[in-house]
Amino acid sequence: MYGNECREKGSYNKQNSSIEKSFPQKWEFQDYKPMVNFYVYILASKKNGVLYIGLTNELERRLYEHKNKVLKGFTYKYNVDKLVYYEEFETYEEAFTRERRLKKWNRNWKIRLIEKENSEWDDLSAGWF
Repeated sequence: MYGNECREKGSYNKQNSSIEKSFPQKWEFQDYKPMVNFYVYILASKKNGVLYIGLTNELERRLYEHKNKVLKGFTYKYNVDKLVYYEEFETYEEAFTRERRLKKWNRNWKIRLIEKENSEWDDLSAGWF
């Protein structure tokens, strides 16, 4: 099936059947930028309400799950579904480290972080769905 797809798209050339000729001359791994980013996010039930800190590689999908109560966990139980803060990272390790640190912060530090960027505690995902 893969070979047929290549021929249909015109990338296969009978005259130059060498696979090496169908790829760019030079490709460096260090030039590769991953398409996946990781997000650490904070959800709230309301302004100064219950907070939840999470980590995901697909923020929009994860917010959809929270808002539609797909998983019956903490955010479902306490109605926590408003995205009030998030950060983006290139690697899982960076995101995981940041999530762990934020979870150890006291509540007042978390509130100051949210209010520094989103003083009205607006739902940053409003209009996504």
